[in-house]
Amino acid sequence: MSASTDHDATDAAGAVNLADPELMKDPFGGYSRLREQAPLARGTLPGSTTPIWLVTRYDDVKTVLSDPRFVNNPTNVPGMDLRSVREEQLSARGVPPEYARYVLDGVLETDGADHLRLRRLVSRAFTARRVAELRPRVEEITEELLDRLPETAEDGVVDLLEHFAYPLPITVICELVGIPEEDRPRWREWGRALVSLEPEGFGTALREMVAHVEELIGRRRVAPTDDLLSGLIRAHDEDGDLLGDTEMITLVLTLVLAGHETTAHLIGNGTAALLTHPDQLARLRGEPELMPRAVHELMRWCGPVQGTRMRYATQDLEIGGMPVRRGEIVMAILVGANHDPRAFGSPGRLDITREPDGRRENHVGFGHGLHYCLGAALARQEGEVAFEALLRRFPDLALAVEPEDLERQLMPASWRLARLPVRL
Repeated sequence: MSASTDHDATDAAGAVNLADPELMKDPFGGYSRLREQAPLARGTLPGSTTPIWLVTRYDDVKTVLSDPRFVNNPTNVPGMDLRSVREEQLSARGVPPEYARYVLDGVLETDGADHLRLRRLVSRAFTARRVAELRPRVEEITEELLDRLPETAEDGVVDLLEHFAYPLPITVICELVGIPEEDRPRWREWGRALVSLEPEGFGTALREMVAHVEELIGRRRVAPTDDLLSGLIRAHDEDGDLLGDTEMITLVLTLVLAGHETTAHLIGNGTAALLTHPDQLARLRGEPELMPRAVHELMRWCGPVQGTRMRYATQDLEIGGMPVRRGEIVMAILVGANHDPRAFGSPGRLDITREPDGRRENHVGFGHGLHYCLGAALARQEGEVAFEALLRRFPDLALAVEPEDLERQLMPASWRLARLPVRL
């Protein structure tokens, strides 16, 4: 995953277009070049005319993600009336304001006390102890999916993304949240629509998801169960100031979508990486105890999330010695940080023995700071279980196409396969 071209993704004004097809095809090379040119680069996002700063160096990315002078909600910038870039993008995709709030008012968009309040409502479901208790069920779901995997083959080829990498995490998170089994295929389709570039599909999916969660809330009020949704309903009904109506729906949307999309593509990207690095694959087969470290390395080397949500500077400051003015927007480019030679020796080399730094990983694939991924422990566990079982059950697993022919979904700041054809 080194630079493959000298293509320039900048426009006439020198801003980097994050939706540039060549940059999306080779983000590792493209963002590495930006990182070595300067600490900051100007960028633009699809659906927005507002310029942003791209932060690509490891130390600077960690600073931005942990410095309270950067906020996710522009209304928290003092003395300024800023419009959210996310709001601008949703408007460009035809999402009406009454539905945009389900995207803009969630835990990912809040700061400070509001963020902690929402995070605490669900954090107990994702503690290390609770995740460890879930492992037998994750293993059971994994084995069931792998039992059925050969039946999905067409001419001996299986789409591992469609029939394994997606079903595993969406089943786990839906069971945890309380989405009935019969409704889960709809969430898979809604997830597809939300990441597509079709504006109409995005708005339709959002409306249908909101209506579905409202219906589920009504059903759970009548017949509560032992799931996270029932717990949120109790918190709301006992203290409306603790959790509002919109916040409850938004939490469910965020947990289900974020709880399966990223993990699915970690499994997809990671499997493709191992199958194209036979030395690493052989070592992992021979030393399965390396699996936790391997998952960390795969998240660093080919993680699906390459750029974070935008942060707004609350005061004039500097990043890497370059000025950022109050109200300006920065985006932390995780792929730039995770491939920064200042932080990682030979960062372009996949090395499953790479040692995490202390108890927590030294990569930033799951973010950093206050907004560190709530479900990181669950995602890592699902990755460990998925890779271990897949390699054990199918010792002859191989790509069904040449590596350069793997088709990817071209999305700004993302690294996602469209499909993963393999032979078992």
